[in-house]
Amino acid sequence: MHTSFSAVPQPDRKPLPPALLDGLMETAGDAVFRVTPGGLIRAASARAQRLAGVEAGRALVSLVHEIDQPALRNALVSAASSLEAAVLEVRFRMGERDIWFELRLALLETGDDAPVLVIGRDMSSQHATEERLRHMATHDALTELPNRVLLSDRIRMVIANARRSGQGFAVATIGLDGFKKVNDGLGHPVGDAVLQMAASRLRRTLRDSDTLARVGGDEFVAVLPGTFTDAQIKLVTGRLMATLQSPFEIQGHTIYLGASIGVAIYPDHAEDEVRLVTLADTAMSRAKETGKARTVVYSPRDQGPPEHDISLEAAMFNAVREGEFLLFYQPIVDARTRTIEGFETLMRWKHPTLGMVAPSRFIPIAETNGLINLLGAWALKAACMQIRQFQEVAGRELYISVNISPRQFRNDRFLNVLDDALALSGTPGRQVVLEITEGTLMVDPVHAEAILTKMAEREARIAIDDFGTGYSSLAYLKRFPISVLKVDRAFVKDLPHAEKDAAICNAVLDLAKHLDLSVVAEGVETEEQLSWLDTQGVHYVQGYLTGKPMPANVALAALKENLYTALLPHENRTGTS
Repeated sequence: MHTSFSAVPQPDRKPLPPALLDGLMETAGDAVFRVTPGGLIRAASARAQRLAGVEAGRALVSLVHEIDQPALRNALVSAASSLEAAVLEVRFRMGERDIWFELRLALLETGDDAPVLVIGRDMSSQHATEERLRHMATHDALTELPNRVLLSDRIRMVIANARRSGQGFAVATIGLDGFKKVNDGLGHPVGDAVLQMAASRLRRTLRDSDTLARVGGDEFVAVLPGTFTDAQIKLVTGRLMATLQSPFEIQGHTIYLGASIGVAIYPDHAEDEVRLVTLADTAMSRAKETGKARTVVYSPRDQGPPEHDISLEAAMFNAVREGEFLLFYQPIVDARTRTIEGFETLMRWKHPTLGMVAPSRFIPIAETNGLINLLGAWALKAACMQIRQFQEVAGRELYISVNISPRQFRNDRFLNVLDDALALSGTPGRQVVLEITEGTLMVDPVHAEAILTKMAEREARIAIDDFGTGYSSLAYLKRFPISVLKVDRAFVKDLPHAEKDAAICNAVLDLAKHLDLSVVAEGVETEEQLSWLDTQGVHYVQGYLTGKPMPANVALAALKENLYTALLPHENRTGTS
């Protein structure tokens, strides 16, 4: 039989006897047809005749779904003219439903006008099994709601639509309050029934366009397209909480529960599905911590420790391999002459889908997992190389300032990294400023003193970053070889009108004057701030007024102009027409 399907018809072969063909058609498959090369039905097996619309003279393609008809036409042409059997899957129409069949079409020597034999195998059971497996892989077994896999896919679709429409949306994590007492006191079967009833209530409360998923335990996640204003969020979450406050009547038990809800908004809080769910979960935890039965919209103060962001940590290691980390440079200018004297080196991460990831997110993770040693060494070497190019354009000596993290500073190889950076670039140590926070120095003052002394032997200058926000121990100013104090932006932002901030700045300046230290004021954003700082004797300033962090090519262009005003929008420049 198999040979008859695939063998090449030979001129000397006799046509198959009708009785043999009839027997073949009844036993070969679930539905068998003999058709003309043009696809007209001449004969059909008994089981094939039970399909709707099967009759002699009818076109075979008319029995299948419109979507499958072009493929069947091509298969008929191929089978009628080819030596090989054609195989394809089609849907036969059976009233209100379709049945999947695998069809095998082959040319036989029949001696009549219907030499194409079509053998069909019913695939509906296999397709149903595959569909059940797909459903099991993407849905929660208890509630039949989407699980995390399908939830991620749905959120990605909503993100794509939101990007096209420019309209935000919300992701809400819903946690049942007091659910543990149900499992512990009444048993898991009752707990499961509560979850099923809760899922049904939540689903009925939401719109058809919304997605509700169960992500584990007593937690659900709702994706709310087009919901992003405070009023919209309050309305939807109010309904969700209300539907769960009604008592659950299960197996003779009356159970009272509530819900805590956390909300994250796209694109305000995050722009990827993992981060949105994570932040909504963080906000939900905050709602439980602050009294339960309430809704909390995410805010940065609710952010948990960055080191727990496993997905971001994995992406960081890939970013190192792919070269996604960049260095930006922020000008440090003379407060009086407004000439660029140096640059602070700032690390940036440009993720292919997340965009620019804030240092506040990835630096703490790198500090925790040790990746900061690799990134810090690269940044120090690259900065020392870059300062050479900056100087060539400026035609004068500049300096480069590089932040040293606590873990870098404590690393046994840090001095070797510094030596390599200076040797590789040929940059004198005096042109390198290493910024270290007060807290880093005070963790182990003995070790800090030893390392700082060796750094000073290389002529590298030491700056205390964010001065006044840490330990603020005056003893270390005397004990350690420090050259620069950087006044934190917290003391600058309200100048000159904030009397206490002004008093702190004056105290720092007086201290620096007596200890022969340079002072850099950070976060300078207005002409009024700059003027006041200059009057008080601040040596250097940096901030958005004198230049935001910028790529090296933009910094080079700024150096060609020499003055900080070249970095400002034209309407904000002073002394220009």
